[in-house]
Order: sequence, then structure tokens, then C-alpha cells
Amino acid sequence: MATQELKHLISDAPRVMVVDGSKLVRRLISDVLKRELPDVDVIGCASIEEARQALADGPVHLVTTSLALPDGDGLALARSVREAAGQAYVPVIVVSGDAQQHLEQRRFTEYVTDYFDKALGHEALATFIRGYVQPEPVEDATVLYVEDSRVVAEATKRMLERHKLHVVHVLTAEDAFSLLTAESLGRTTRPVDLVLTDVTLKGELSGRDVVERIRIDFGYGKRRLPVLVMTGDGNPHNQSALLQSGANDLVQKPIEERLLVTKVLFQLRLARMAQPAVML
Repeated sequence: MATQELKHLISDAPRVMVVDGSKLVRRLISDVLKRELPDVDVIGCASIEEARQALADGPVHLVTTSLALPDGDGLALARSVREAAGQAYVPVIVVSGDAQQHLEQRRFTEYVTDYFDKALGHEALATFIRGYVQPEPVEDATVLYVEDSRVVAEATKRMLERHKLHVVHVLTAEDAFSLLTAESLGRTTRPVDLVLTDVTLKGELSGRDVVERIRIDFGYGKRRLPVLVMTGDGNPHNQSALLQSGANDLVQKPIEERLLVTKVLFQLRLARMAQPAVML
């Protein structure tokens, strides 16, 4: 489902379900939704049982859920959403302090659309939710995109450029390192804000090498230079290795535009939120 389609659905029938055992978290997410979409109907649920009853009352258009719920877990709830009669396929977002651990251990199921780690804080959560319900472009952001297939690159580049992102495409990891080196020496006019790389690249170096060299050789942390890795490899061990090497997130192939753009814009916003702290 494209972002514009999601906005259209929410604006026509604004029913969003927020499932969390914490009243504070439910209120926070509800406040974000109501601020961005004044007409939204937020349904707060403290348990799976309450959420299932809400689903029985009618379809929803977006769901956020904690992993730990009083009567089960968020993954079971996500499945209930997918299997609910008359329920269209909508984003199901896990909001949890264990999100990063679940991500690295590849424990999320296909029923979950996306995830947010509570450790990032309330302001970041507001930014994340806003990215789904009312996405806004990140001004003057440059994405360094490493992809050896020109056909794939052209299609993906168009996805990003539709959201006002400046994309610099290179074919190899070596080309990416050359650009980053030039930037570190002050020889470029437009700094790179995020790196997007395929995991499989022609030549000796792979997407994992891109991640490791950015983190180790260049010394850039996850907020200084976010790195997203596109992969069609469903092997949990290989996916975990990419995340443990320093990738901010993974983008599964085949690429779905809404999810790719949401992840890219979120990482860019997080990086910009961290800039004052980096400068001190």
C-alpha cells in the first residue's frame, strides 16, 4: 500500500488501534495521531482480548502494538489483525524496548510491517508515527545509493526522488568509499546524509563491507551516517550479521516503496535530531 493510499484511507475512515499495556504509551501515540490527523478515531487497547473485540467491531487502518501484552505478545496480535474478517492489509507497527533485539535475532514475523525501539525516545516515536500517517519530505537530504544493477537503481532512485530526496548513485562499494573520502577531506559541496546499499555487489566488496568500513574505517556512528541495506537473503544468520556490523536497518526485496521511503525518512530525521548532540 503506497503512502498516499494510506493517507487517503485514514482521512476517509480514520480508525487507528493502539495496543499497549502502558497508559502512558497509549496516550503518547494517541496524541501524535490526533495532532497530525484531527479527525482520527484512536482505539486504545490494553490487551489482545480488547484488540480482538475492537477488530470485531470494524476494520482499522493502522495498528501499533507493544511486544509484551498482559495476555500474550504483539506478534500474536499482528497475526490476529491479518486474519480478522473484513480487515484489509494495513501497517502493523511494533513499539517495544526489545525491538532491536528482536530485529537482530530476526524474530519478527511476516505479520509485522515495521518496528520502533522505545529506547529512541518519545520525540523519535512521534517522528516515526508521523512518517506513516502524514509523511513530510526531509529538505536538502542526500542519499548515497550503492547498486550494481542500473535497472534496479533507476526504479529505486525514482521512488526516492518522488519524495524530494537527492540521490547519488554509484555502481560499486569502491566508488562509494571514494565519495565518502572526498567528503571527509572537504572536497564535496553536498554532504551525504544516508547510505543505501544492496547487500550483493559486483566486485570484491559487498554491502556488508560498505557497512563495516563506514563504521570502522570512517568512524561514523549510526546517527552520524545511517546505513540501510537492501537484501533478498532470508537467512536469519546473514541478516543478523548485517545488523551487528552496524546497519541501521534492512529493506527486504522486493522493495515496497512505502516501506523504503518510511525507513529512509525516519533515519534521516533521527540523524538530524542528533546533530546538536554531535556538535557539542
